[in-house]
Amino acid sequence: MAHYQRMGAVPPKRHTQHRDPQGALYYEELMGEEGFSSDSSLLYHRNIPSTVTAAAIWEVTDQTLTPNHPLRPLHLKLHDLFAPDASGIDAVTGRRLILGNSDVRISYVVADAPSPFYRNGIGDECVYIERGSARVETVFGAFDVGRGDYVMIPRATTHRWLPKPASEDPDGESLRAYAIEANSHIAPPKRYLSRYGQLLEHAPYCERDLRVPDGPLLAEDIGADPSEVTEVYIKHRGPGQGGIAGSIHTHPFHVLDVVGWDGCLFPYVFNVRDYEPITGRVHQPPPAHQVFEGWNFVICNFVPRKVDYHPLSIPVPYYHSNVDSDEVMFYVDGDYEARKGSGIGMGSISLHPGGHAHGPQPGAMERSIGVEYFDELAVMVDTFKPLELGEGGLACDDGRYLLSWSTTTD
Repeated sequence: MAHYQRMGAVPPKRHTQHRDPQGALYYEELMGEEGFSSDSSLLYHRNIPSTVTAAAIWEVTDQTLTPNHPLRPLHLKLHDLFAPDASGIDAVTGRRLILGNSDVRISYVVADAPSPFYRNGIGDECVYIERGSARVETVFGAFDVGRGDYVMIPRATTHRWLPKPASEDPDGESLRAYAIEANSHIAPPKRYLSRYGQLLEHAPYCERDLRVPDGPLLAEDIGADPSEVTEVYIKHRGPGQGGIAGSIHTHPFHVLDVVGWDGCLFPYVFNVRDYEPITGRVHQPPPAHQVFEGWNFVICNFVPRKVDYHPLSIPVPYYHSNVDSDEVMFYVDGDYEARKGSGIGMGSISLHPGGHAHGPQPGAMERSIGVEYFDELAVMVDTFKPLELGEGGLACDDGRYLLSWSTTTD
């Protein structure tokens, strides 16, 4: 999305001399997509960004995937994955893999400890903040993020997560983060963009709704010594489980050394409360709720909204077969009408795999007639390759969702 930003000290002309007050050159880094053929930004470093003094192996948490076989719809209870008194967990190394395929991986974490500096070298990350709040420091600048925020982090952006104590959070909660990690880039749907990249009038959000980082952010701004040695954890393709490996690079300086940057590639934050739902006289299909897309997957959000106003409408979804996709719904807040009686509640995930017809629970259609407003909040990921279960998904499967259309659960 071509949304130009300029922050800090940059020279009048790109790829020309840019010097500090003492006359030393800053080091220009082009961070760009698709081999110099798509969005990019230029960052100006105090130090040579390629300088590494050591490399070590980072044992990334279990990335093993297990096929969903025999084919079953699943109910995964994410809030069971972390003990209420768990501590010392960070938002990067503490993630537990829930679902994944060769295009996207979905993880979950409850974190209260600072993460290391981190860079995903495989693809963009879209991290949804279910609860809690944090400071996210990046080489582009910093964000304060909280409940309902989508934090969009481009591939290879060095950053770290600093959760705020529950005592400082408006809801008194620890950070709960739902991480969607792509093997590609993640962007607004193409149908919402002009051919030059501007969000169009029919889009459910616009550039005014996007928060860009406060920056630039330098080491001394956070009370660090600019010469402090820094380790950066890198997730990359390699010999690990699922073809995913981790490395740790040591830099002989603090990585927050960017004095300025400009361009169209940078992290940003979008809060789900700023999404304007698209509604109609009859039930709208899931693409009406789309917010982002990556290669072979889409991200949608179902927000509080007025529902269908045809006099004979049935507000809950019709039964549908996901012929080409698997559907993952993360239930964040509210009262999800279509799932009443299934056992699903806040913190649940439902997986409805391709090849299985699904829809509202028994009785939900009749109960929804005449309802004018749905007070619900959910994040949905649809993938166009089958999803398999990570160790976290296996650990929190309720084991009985398959039967929920024929029986009523608590």
